[in-house]
Amino acid sequence: MPVPADPTVLHPMPEQPRVVLLRPLVKSPLIEVGEYSYYDDPHHATAFEMRNVLYHYGPEKLIIGKFCALGTSVRFLMNGANHRMDGPSTFPFPTMGGSWSEHFDLLTGLPTRGDTVVGNDVWFGYDTTVMPGVRIGHGAIIGSGAVVTSDVPDYGIVGGNPARLIRTRYNEQDITRLLAAAWWDWPAEHITEHVRTIMSGSIADLEAAAPQSREA
Repeated sequence: MPVPADPTVLHPMPEQPRVVLLRPLVKSPLIEVGEYSYYDDPHHATAFEMRNVLYHYGPEKLIIGKFCALGTSVRFLMNGANHRMDGPSTFPFPTMGGSWSEHFDLLTGLPTRGDTVVGNDVWFGYDTTVMPGVRIGHGAIIGSGAVVTSDVPDYGIVGGNPARLIRTRYNEQDITRLLAAAWWDWPAEHITEHVRTIMSGSIADLEAAAPQSREA
């Protein structure tokens, strides 16, 4: 019987330490990552939490689904990056200490868009930036250098600064079928058996391979 890849191994490609699985790497309770999602960086792969998730002071979470591919220098800016914009200056004086810290109430209650949520099977190109509170749908592709400031639909392809929808990978009807198949939720053994269908088959092939279709 085919053996699935191990989702608990930090370096799934031992000869390529630049590739790390994020689920066994991250420690912060504010970051949730699904199995097999990975990050690729030739210099700082294991420093993902410190170098790639910025201004993460909570309580908002970063949630990344399963089977996501994150290229080098993907960055998630969290809500802690916000500054006041309703007065003459945006400078955060209370954080600098001294008697300025007495005015820390000026930094509370800043606007927030909530958790940043990435679906399953999302591909991030090199040097992409995701702004706070963005939601990225399943099967999306984020082009290299994109700055994602708003939500991305399922199977959408976006690029640019700010990122714009270039097109969707499938039509609306086919996207509905793909979401219903939800191959990323199949048991690992079943995924292993049908890797070729998942990577190169048709939607009909995927539907036929789904575990529930066999039960029916």
